[in-house]
Amino acid sequence: MAIRLTYEGGTIRADGPDEDVEALRGAEPTDPILEYDPRSRTYRAPAFRYAELRDRLDDRGIAYEDLVLGTPTLRGLASDYELRSYQQEALEAWRGNGDRGVLELPTGSGKTVIAVKAIEALATPTLVVVPTIDLLEQWHAELRAEFDVPIGRFGGGVQAREAITVSTYDSAYLKADSVGDVFPLVVFDEVHHLGGKGYREIARLLAAPHRLGLTATFERPDRAHETIEELVGPVVYRTSADELAGEHLAPYDVKRIEVSLTEAERAEYEEVQETFVSYLRESGIDMQRGSDYQEIVKRSGNDPKAREALLAKQRAREIVSNADRKVEELGAILDRHRGERVIVFTAHNDLVYRLSERFLIPAITHRTGTEERREILERFREGTYSRVVASNVLDEGVDVPDASVAVVLSGSGSEREFTQRLGRVLRPGEGKRALLYELVSEDTAEENVAARRR
Repeated sequence: MAIRLTYEGGTIRADGPDEDVEALRGAEPTDPILEYDPRSRTYRAPAFRYAELRDRLDDRGIAYEDLVLGTPTLRGLASDYELRSYQQEALEAWRGNGDRGVLELPTGSGKTVIAVKAIEALATPTLVVVPTIDLLEQWHAELRAEFDVPIGRFGGGVQAREAITVSTYDSAYLKADSVGDVFPLVVFDEVHHLGGKGYREIARLLAAPHRLGLTATFERPDRAHETIEELVGPVVYRTSADELAGEHLAPYDVKRIEVSLTEAERAEYEEVQETFVSYLRESGIDMQRGSDYQEIVKRSGNDPKAREALLAKQRAREIVSNADRKVEELGAILDRHRGERVIVFTAHNDLVYRLSERFLIPAITHRTGTEERREILERFREGTYSRVVASNVLDEGVDVPDASVAVVLSGSGSEREFTQRLGRVLRPGEGKRALLYELVSEDTAEENVAARRR
């Protein structure tokens, strides 16, 4: 009698001869994979370790009956895409790692195309997980255009499962344990989102042995990318905008412009910044770790001084982000690039609306309704609008029309955010050279962050 593997509630259940199970567990005493479940009187492994469990059984010559996944071959999967050289290299690197791992490529480099070819190559039921409704609709339309099969969707008020299905992270989180034995291949778009504590459960509950992660910026400051590597696989291919610029992406320049604070802004900035720095000295926090700021947030719940410091830091950021001379400099940039498509990025909704009113630019924030946002972007695409101003909602997860100039007035200063915003202007075009302006308030913490990122 062989060990019988089945899927049950986000786990792989192993029923069979005790001596075979114990032989498997004893071969790796520090990591037995299978744990005894006294409720069902059987052994179980986390679903995400299904492929590893199967490999161990094969390596030790232990007979087993695999009933975890029904794996029908999907017929008629043929895409019209032809991969560029770096896209082919990325796909081959993923396949060479047992169809597992993460691809890190810049925005605009065609990560979706690689995923489409991966689905075509494996010709197996696939779940594509995306962070936003916009991306859900983009992927759904793309897959319908490329493959002559029904495409399902989980999200946006629709729960329709097909052999190839696109889901938001939120919907996948709710449904993962009920579809964990359906899809042998899972594609995580913007895979860095999988580092969130709730979203990790999606990958843990799916049995899918084939896993593909796509991102422009894999590493997270909280080091949650290490968990993603365990659940999806390591980065198997990485390339940058610099490496692709000129041939596959538009060549580009980055211009960093320092502006000074007004006297009033400088006085208030120094005051609130000193409040924050004084608290750091008193508390022994040196802000050298990504978790240090979260520690202050946690303390602010019952420590008045921590709360005062936190509010002071937030006010300091508002001052440097919304500096009057940044707005003046933006006016000069817009005049300089009349007739070109320009995207202006900020971190604060209030500044978005202020700029929209002053320069008569369409505004997009998280408050902008879905239909209104689509209309603005469509008019930007067709040239009715030549510029838009947005908060963080356009950083990722939205199909942003081609532009040649980006202006960053404020943000977190992180490498991830900078890369995402740069990617918005890197789509190639005949004779195009993209330009990103970064406006920084001099002699402030904002300037220090920008310097460290470079």
